[in-house]
Amino acid sequence: MPKTWIITGSARGLGRAVLTAVLESGDNVLATARDVAQLADLKALYGDRLEPFALDVTDEARTAEAAKAAIAVFGRIDVLVNNAGYGHFEAFEQKSSTDFRAEVETNLFGVVNMTRAVLPFMRENRAGHILNVSSVGGRVGTPGLAAYQAAKWAVGGFTEVLRGEVAPLGIRIVSLEPGGMRTDWAETAGHAAADAVLPDYAETVGATLARIRAYAGNEVGDPARTAQVILALSRREEVPAHLVLGTDALASFDAADSLRRQDHARWLPVSRATVFGGPEGEALAALLP
Repeated sequence: MPKTWIITGSARGLGRAVLTAVLESGDNVLATARDVAQLADLKALYGDRLEPFALDVTDEARTAEAAKAAIAVFGRIDVLVNNAGYGHFEAFEQKSSTDFRAEVETNLFGVVNMTRAVLPFMRENRAGHILNVSSVGGRVGTPGLAAYQAAKWAVGGFTEVLRGEVAPLGIRIVSLEPGGMRTDWAETAGHAAADAVLPDYAETVGATLARIRAYAGNEVGDPARTAQVILALSRREEVPAHLVLGTDALASFDAADSLRRQDHARWLPVSRATVFGGPEGEALAALLP
């Protein structure tokens, strides 16, 4: 029996690759995008198996309508891919609170809104997969991406908590954490002019922005292969809480994790010194100038 998917941010990039792979597999999709005209070619090719739906994932009422539309058209919801998102490189000090909040609203609350919309249907069926497209940026800290990565870290935590809540209901959830992929993400994220970075942030944010611009178009991640992974996960009863995708993502994660383990070991005596009766003397004294 064909599965029914909801895929957000499906008009371009990874979302488009996932949408194409799912349709080619024979499944049905309610595909959301801000501009559904970008889905016209796929609609003409796949007909009734594709239902375009105009959606801004920050609109909670509209996400609820999307879930109801999937039920009305296809009768069920089996898989949700929370893919919609964006990031802009900018030093935190230079980023307005409005822009910061907007990124968090899309990258975090878009996931929350859409997940809230589909859960009642999945809970009733005692089955479903929710695949949250996060980023290796949800495991590392990159200068210039404070808003984007704050949201992606939160998506990882949200995934783990909700996974624990709904596992007995037959609902499987995973946080997908890719590195760079050959989409237009890097070009869009680095759109701000390099000379807009304050001189004091040139060696951190400016240097990162330069690397990202040089990397654009040369990313190792293949959206089509990532889409096939997502398709395969939707068929599995067992999925990981987190799945890092791409050799660049693995390298970044491993480097960050190694530094965390080093810090943990170095500061372990201080960590232990904060409990009642703990060996606070030497550990706390070491913190003093």
